[in-house]
Amino acid sequence: MNTLQNFIRKNGGYARMKDLKEASFHPREIAMLTQKGVIEKIKPGVYRLSEISLKGDENFTFVDIYKAFPWAVICLTSALYSHNLTTFCPSEVYVAVPHNTRIPKIEFPPIRVFYFNDKCYQQGLEIVKAKFGEFRIYCVEKTICDMFKFRGKMGEDLAVEGLKNYISTKKGRDLDKLMEYADICRVKIVMAPYVKAMLG
Repeated sequence: MNTLQNFIRKNGGYARMKDLKEASFHPREIAMLTQKGVIEKIKPGVYRLSEISLKGDENFTFVDIYKAFPWAVICLTSALYSHNLTTFCPSEVYVAVPHNTRIPKIEFPPIRVFYFNDKCYQQGLEIVKAKFGEFRIYCVEKTICDMFKFRGKMGEDLAVEGLKNYISTKKGRDLDKLMEYADICRVKIVMAPYVKAMLG
């Protein structure tokens, strides 16, 4: 078995070019395995074993983003889909970053970046430990409020769908927490009538 593959596997399936060079792997060998599709370049200097995408963990793309772009937070429709509040899965992964953040070139997956102010960026962050690593995502309540905040870009129907599915899932819902994030995101006046109508 290829020792370079073993090295990356022991490091959780991911490796930086810097670490590979320090472990005495030649750039030519890295390029050859990339060309063969054994490893994939996420961004310049960061690689992943291709086998990870074949092992049934649908969150591997979120882990890829975290490895390449640690301050990105899965948000909006991508987070809504991950929380099982919509059946719509966007072709890009939506991520939130603070204003004035430098965006690295990511080879895969395709991302769409949204700039959040510091207060909205920091609130509702969760770290999820997946099979092959971890990633950052907004909690359910913050995600719904973000959807209403960006309803002009995301579509109000998606925001309403997410809220409706959240309210219908009585187990685990926290309406006080939801309205707290609605206040932070400044969408309380917009959301309140929907919440009232859905609660009947």
